[in-house]
Amino acid sequence: MAELRRFRADPSFWENLGVEFGTECAEPAVYAYFAEGLLFCVAVDAVHGPQVTLWGRDLIACVPADLERFLLHAHDCEVLNVRYVPRGNLGAEGLGLVVRVQEAAGNVVTRPVMVARVWADRCTDDWEGAIPECEWVGRQWTYPGHSAHWPPPGYAPNWGDWQPPF
Repeated sequence: MAELRRFRADPSFWENLGVEFGTECAEPAVYAYFAEGLLFCVAVDAVHGPQVTLWGRDLIACVPADLERFLLHAHDCEVLNVRYVPRGNLGAEGLGLVVRVQEAAGNVVTRPVMVARVWADRCTDDWEGAIPECEWVGRQWTYPGHSAHWPPPGYAPNWGDWQPPF
C-alpha cells in the first residue's frame, strides 16, 4: 500500500498523526495513527481495506447485526468481554477492538478499529481510550434513542479550528 496523505487525527492531541494508506487505485484502505512516532491505532476501511478476521470470522463489511450476534455469543461463552461503548459501538476490550460502522453503497457495514495491547483495556472508552477523535466522528452503530451520526445534528463540539479529516 502507498501513503495517500497525512492528517492531524485529534483536536486534543496535536501530536497524533493520522496516515491514510491505499492501493494502486488511490482509495483509502487503512488508517494508521501514530504518537511520538509509534503506531497506536489502526482502522480498516469497510470497502477498500484488507480483510480482518477473528477466529475465521470476517470483521470487515459485515451486516452489523450479524457480527454483533457473533461477538455477543463469544461474550456469553466467556471467551471475550464485549460491551457497548458510550457512542453505541460494540467493543472487545481484551482484544483492543471496537467495531464501527461505515456507509457503503447504500448499506451500513462493519469497520474494525484496533489499538495496541497497552491501551486494549480501555479501547471502548471514547474519553480516556487511545482511539483518536476522528475515528469516532461519522456514522454510529444504530441503537434506540440515539442519533445515527456523531456529532448529532444541532450539536457543536468544541473543536476550535480542527475538522475531522473524513
